[in-house]
Amino acid sequence: MKRLTYLGCAALSVAVAGGVLYVHGVAPATLAMALALLLVPCWWCCSSFAGYGARRLPRRCPPLTRRPAAGPAAPQAGKPRLPDYLYRNRAAARQPSGQHSMEQRPIQFYYQGDIVRVQQQPPTRTVLQFLRDERHATGSKEGCAEGDCGACTVAVGELRHGKLVWRNVNACLMLLPALDGKALLTVEDVAALAPHGLHPVQRALVEQHGSQCGFCTPGFVMSLFALASQHPGAGRAEVIDALSGNLCRCTGYRPIIDAGVAACAAPPCLPDPEPIAAALHTMSEAPALDYRAGGARLRSPRTLAELAELYAAVPEARLLAGGTDLGLWVTKQLHELPELIALAHVDELKTIEHDPEWLRIGAAVTLTDAFAALVAEYPELAELARRFASPPIRNAATLAGNVANGSPIGDSMPALIALGARLRLHRLGAERELALEDFYLGYQHNALASGEFVRAVLVPRRRPSNAAPFIRAYKASKRYEQDIATVFLALAITRDDSDVVQDARLALGGMAAVPSRAPQAEAALIGRPWNAVAVEAAMNELQHDFSPLSDLRGRADHRQRLARRLLWRAWLDSQGMTPLQLDELEPIALPAPEETL
Repeated sequence: MKRLTYLGCAALSVAVAGGVLYVHGVAPATLAMALALLLVPCWWCCSSFAGYGARRLPRRCPPLTRRPAAGPAAPQAGKPRLPDYLYRNRAAARQPSGQHSMEQRPIQFYYQGDIVRVQQQPPTRTVLQFLRDERHATGSKEGCAEGDCGACTVAVGELRHGKLVWRNVNACLMLLPALDGKALLTVEDVAALAPHGLHPVQRALVEQHGSQCGFCTPGFVMSLFALASQHPGAGRAEVIDALSGNLCRCTGYRPIIDAGVAACAAPPCLPDPEPIAAALHTMSEAPALDYRAGGARLRSPRTLAELAELYAAVPEARLLAGGTDLGLWVTKQLHELPELIALAHVDELKTIEHDPEWLRIGAAVTLTDAFAALVAEYPELAELARRFASPPIRNAATLAGNVANGSPIGDSMPALIALGARLRLHRLGAERELALEDFYLGYQHNALASGEFVRAVLVPRRRPSNAAPFIRAYKASKRYEQDIATVFLALAITRDDSDVVQDARLALGGMAAVPSRAPQAEAALIGRPWNAVAVEAAMNELQHDFSPLSDLRGRADHRQRLARRLLWRAWLDSQGMTPLQLDELEPIALPAPEETL
């Protein structure tokens, strides 16, 4: 009966079409042939519309699984509803540490008032691609796709010591699974927080004329939002540091900085933390993530034992911590990454421990938190911490990731080598320690065995003041902020009461295939008084320690001169003859020109 109905509808449609063609003078033979050809597609379209043909079309996505009638009672009003896989696996989700089950499930995060569950997106898809392509949230822009321009900046919220904390990150580098269990805030969401349509940050940018073409403005908004949320009342210096990862090509930075100062002086305007915290607690009950899509797989273990067992079984997998380097493999090098193991939810890797001898920084500790601990112990590293990449990068990247990548121009390694840092390596319950300078065997080649990973970076605690070494770290680059070092020099000089050098550790980056010590320059200092003659002798030995290459950042002879002059600068610093620092220059306001007719 249904088929007869569909056939009648199709015949009626063909008759109407035939009448139109006849009125326009189409020949009868041509008309008959056209009507016959139209009959079959018209019948199929009608049946599909009614549901007959639809039953024969494959589903693109599986239907949502309904909770069975015998399932748990409905959640209370105002509380986020737990997804079905949580009801089926609640017992596993609540297992104590070390017994977490890992189950295939969607990526989930809090976004725009609800828990979003993502399936069928490759695990190497970036947050920016998801926002723009899937959610059509095009306020976040793509300028460089490598974390340099900041146009893609978003805010990610996490619970830290029971408090909701927002930090700005680069959405162009952050892989979608890194959002699992977190909250996301974009520039589209910020305006909704204000009762009058513009967030105080946005209003300040308007009033201070801080936007021209507007392409970079969303990133500035999100960086200033994160600053105002964490440091209300921040001054000009804090605003400048907070914006070091955001580039503007037309407006100029003065009005943007003025807007940032004004926005931080305004009362905080933040999302209500209670529903977000409730959602984060809800998502924390999910089993460990095992996500598969697009021919790739990402697993996120919860314990060190799970991580070690998984990595030993799949040693070809790539470890994902902050993703600021791995993200470039995706966006720039277009690498296929079929196996990923995320470290973000391994609690043992997220701790910073202090004991009398060592400062232990876990492999999943972000650079922001790691540098805070390092600078508290060694204030001489404050400039290194401030000039290392940018806040959005430091909020995502990890110290152990920077160390393990082993870039010859990485900023952290020379300073850590000069301090005498060591690495704690882990493989299937067995651990060993290695001096950081011995970790690098060659360019892109390190001492890790198959299935072995960095568990923690160990930095010696500062010694008593009478035995403390003289420590300095200098970065020479083409730009002051957000730039790769041409040469990086770090040193720790220990002297006795007679000012004779007892120990010298000089480490340099940008001078060889790996960050390295300068043994001959060190030998020229040890056992000699710390004076200009000894320092000049060490400067001359640097040419025997290194044979740098020429590249876009500098010629080989330029790098040699830089290394020598940085060592001489350290000598001047030790004698209280510190040269003028760039960050010591204060901006001045010129008087306004007189108005003329």
